[in-house]
Amino acid sequence: MKKSLLFKSAMTLVAGLVVSTAHAAWPERPITMIVPWGAGGGTDATARIIAAQLEKELGQPVNVVNRTGGNGVVGHSAIAKAKPDGYTLGMLTVEIAMMKKQGLTTLAPADYTPLALMNVDPAAVSVSATSPYKTMAELVDAIKANPGKLKASGTGQGGIWHIALAGLLKNINIDPKAVPFVPSNGAAPAMLELAAGGIDIVPTSLPEARSMIDAGKARPLAVMAAKREPLYPDVPTLKESIGSDWEIGVWRGIAGPKGLPDDVTQKMVTALKNINQSKEFNEFMKTRGFGVGYASGADFGAFMQKSEADFGEVIAAIGMAREPAK
Repeated sequence: MKKSLLFKSAMTLVAGLVVSTAHAAWPERPITMIVPWGAGGGTDATARIIAAQLEKELGQPVNVVNRTGGNGVVGHSAIAKAKPDGYTLGMLTVEIAMMKKQGLTTLAPADYTPLALMNVDPAAVSVSATSPYKTMAELVDAIKANPGKLKASGTGQGGIWHIALAGLLKNINIDPKAVPFVPSNGAAPAMLELAAGGIDIVPTSLPEARSMIDAGKARPLAVMAAKREPLYPDVPTLKESIGSDWEIGVWRGIAGPKGLPDDVTQKMVTALKNINQSKEFNEFMKTRGFGVGYASGADFGAFMQKSEADFGEVIAAIGMAREPAK
């Protein structure tokens, strides 16, 4: 009896050591990184440079898989529902801070293990190069004097750039409906429409407006950030131009499903910090015109929670808040 008990105890100990050793060796096989948006876009490009650098950091292949659909819901859901073993991670985008309030899903930032914020591109306000408005103050005066006359575009109804402009107007005590928003399939077609004279304002990031600005067909008036963007250092902040402290933009970060093991989390946090500070990553992002931002682990989680709260206020203010289907 004693011998049997001793044998069972020994085997249990050995099994425990084997499991512990296997877990400590993470990663032992390839990792999948889910991207909620299509191949070729900014999110995809950012994810792929991070994946390539992670392979060097972790010593295992990191395969990028695009899971599109549902305005980002499909991909974000796939990340949240993955087994929390560290072998399926993903890139969260700003939309996860908006989806629940818009009634698209019950998912929220709290449904993930945050690992690192890697990119932030603030919104900016651009007008046509032929526009009579040379400064943000002049544009604001025109909006006040002619509510409903000037039209904006840059994304779908309720999308990030719609909310960026609506939030700004709310911040400076102007009814968000004073500038009608024309839905578009993204910033690129909106910038073309701006140059053609079909709309008057495009609130989008400077990287997305870059080609039209550099071609002399668009004029950026202000950036919705605490400091000027290196891409266009002559473009003032809202604070500098009209005294508004409104700040908003797109962001991207890496996360896993809720409940990732602590050692996996810490290894990823360290690896992503190394990548964020690396010459390769920074040069890639600079070449593409993307900004580099950083917040690790719990700080990234707090960043997402604040982003969700800020978006929630604006979405409610423009009458687009909806209860998600159960």
